[in-house]
Amino acid sequence: MKTTDYITVTIDRLPKGYVFTYADFTTEVNKKEAVIKALNRMVVSGKIAKLAKGKYYKPEQTVFGRLQPNQFQVVKDWLEDDGKVIGYLTGYSVFNQLGLTTQVSNTIQIAKNEIRPPLQREQYTIKFVKQKNTISKENIPLLQLLDAIRYIKKIPDTTIASACLRLLSLLKNRNEKDTATMVRLSQKYPPSTRALLGALLDEAGIFQFQELLQKNLNPITTYKLSGAATILKAAQKWNLV
Repeated sequence: MKTTDYITVTIDRLPKGYVFTYADFTTEVNKKEAVIKALNRMVVSGKIAKLAKGKYYKPEQTVFGRLQPNQFQVVKDWLEDDGKVIGYLTGYSVFNQLGLTTQVSNTIQIAKNEIRPPLQREQYTIKFVKQKNTISKENIPLLQLLDAIRYIKKIPDTTIASACLRLLSLLKNRNEKDTATMVRLSQKYPPSTRALLGALLDEAGIFQFQELLQKNLNPITTYKLSGAATILKAAQKWNLV
């Protein structure tokens, strides 16, 4: 089968919005140039679209025009490496998915153990934040929830009180094992995150983790979180003011 025919058949099988590179088609060095040329011809013809240097996707056409790939596809090379999880989506897109805001953003935030400078990909600005915990597929949803607690003041188009209500609902839906894991993971977050998590768990009627959350908190340090006390009865106990 000719290189172009092989690529065409393979692309036809891919879901719309899937991002790929020439490496998805061949591992033979002598075929690399032929694959790249074939892919670039398909970009010109409109069969596929170019996302960034060496990255292509199968576009979905609607009456409103061409749809971009979802944010995971846009940055998946920063999230997984040969099947291993190396980062996860956080920030605005996750705040939206968690129901904390209705606002969407062209900034994609990625949490990784090792960060790098921001970059641009299509219309997206990609920024990186440091995650001190080991990242695994299992703990990503818990880390995303902890990130929302940590950056509650930066959640757009909402109030701290409204965000606390939504976070309470999300925490109540977690089982005891998840909550215990969150408390353990929170030890590598700033004290303000642990304090707010403690107040949220108190409000949810979950008291067994108080000692662990409080043991490294300075009893004379306060954390400014205007509006939290209207929702969290234990705000003062956790020095939230």
